[in-house]
Amino acid sequence: MIQKIIRRFFKKNSSAGHDPVILPLRKHGISREHISPCALKVCDELRAQGFAAFVVGGAVRDLLLGMEPKDYDVATDATPEQVRDVFRRSRIIGRRFRIVHVMCGRETIEVTTFRGPAAPPTGEEEEGDDDNHRQSDSGRLLRDNVFGSQYEDAVRRDFTVNALYYDPAKQEVWDYLHGVADAKHSVLRIIGDAETRFREDPVRMLRAVRLAAKLEFKIDAATKKPIKALADLLQEVPKSRLFDEMLKMFHSGHALASAHRLREEGLHHGLLPLLDAILEQPMGERFITLALKSTDERVREDKPVSPAFLFASLLWHEVLTRWEQYQQQDMRPLPALNEAMDDVIQTQVENLAIPRRYTATMREIWSMQPRFLQRAGQRPFRLVENPKFRAGFDFLLLRCGSGEVDAKVGQWWETFQHASDAERERMLIKDEAPPRKRRRRGKKPESATLPAED
Repeated sequence: MIQKIIRRFFKKNSSAGHDPVILPLRKHGISREHISPCALKVCDELRAQGFAAFVVGGAVRDLLLGMEPKDYDVATDATPEQVRDVFRRSRIIGRRFRIVHVMCGRETIEVTTFRGPAAPPTGEEEEGDDDNHRQSDSGRLLRDNVFGSQYEDAVRRDFTVNALYYDPAKQEVWDYLHGVADAKHSVLRIIGDAETRFREDPVRMLRAVRLAAKLEFKIDAATKKPIKALADLLQEVPKSRLFDEMLKMFHSGHALASAHRLREEGLHHGLLPLLDAILEQPMGERFITLALKSTDERVREDKPVSPAFLFASLLWHEVLTRWEQYQQQDMRPLPALNEAMDDVIQTQVENLAIPRRYTATMREIWSMQPRFLQRAGQRPFRLVENPKFRAGFDFLLLRCGSGEVDAKVGQWWETFQHASDAERERMLIKDEAPPRKRRRRGKKPESATLPAED
């Protein structure tokens, strides 16, 4: 109890000797006009209630670099409950670290309370105190709801370039940890001891790779040093968090660079274990390169990106390998493909917790691929009517581009889907119709073994 009172008493002075470098508007060039109106509204209303409020993190970093932020976070000295009282359309979320989502039209502003240093257990905590901070045996933070000063909050953030605070009232940038200099020199530097910080949250290693690829930054040597040795800690992270971080990585507009950085740092093991095999053989390397380049182009053009299509592409080499293995065991092609898909999806659900809504679409995309080689009879007509035809066709084009399938097949389907019915009839390739088995009279016909085409 005494220790708790002492911590609270000294909290107000915990920033003493740690004054930030404050950059005026003429030094950084970020005016209120650059900031989301919703973020400004949140900051202004918190200030009107007597609280400190700053735009913080990636939005400030991106604006300094001349980039358009995708979302905005606000940091404040108000507790989550106080923030919720200020904003009617808000809710507290999270258990590991409680934050407040403030809804503003279609935009959501994430509001966090300044975090303080985690105090070690003293044996004198009141009942419930240990719920504010909890760590696993490996050092991973399981819960972290200790509040503190603005300086303490800066020190608790991941990288120096993410520990920048923008005061919209005075149009100033507050920099406690030389983040502006690191941004200027394109350096990604973790705050504090790298091994300790990565043990606290292993996802920071994935975030380092993603940000370095997105920003074209160099990872600081001290930050980079422990990553390979600590890569196995990712196995302790909830699979849903890993999936979310992988989505951010591959939807960043720098998916190809991220994949290579992921492999370079040895972080792909357990996430995409066959990335080595894919990138080391020419056809697989071409396929992944085409898929990720296409994803990057769609992001840059502000077009939607399908997570199902992306993961179908990343895992296709594994499906293809197992499909061939099952066929070598005398399984017929379609049952072999079904087995291969089941194996790969089961493994990846265990590794990344890919949601069922995505795995169902992945399966449809994969299962269409052998049907693109059937260009006789009514099968092509039925295939173009499939709701997922466009996704399956785009996937076929990747296979053609990598050399896995003859480019003429992709060209044929490009023409067929836009042709009239009469033209389609003339395009059919008669000799591709599978031969029918002749049935002997007087005998019960064999039961079908292939799955239905429709």
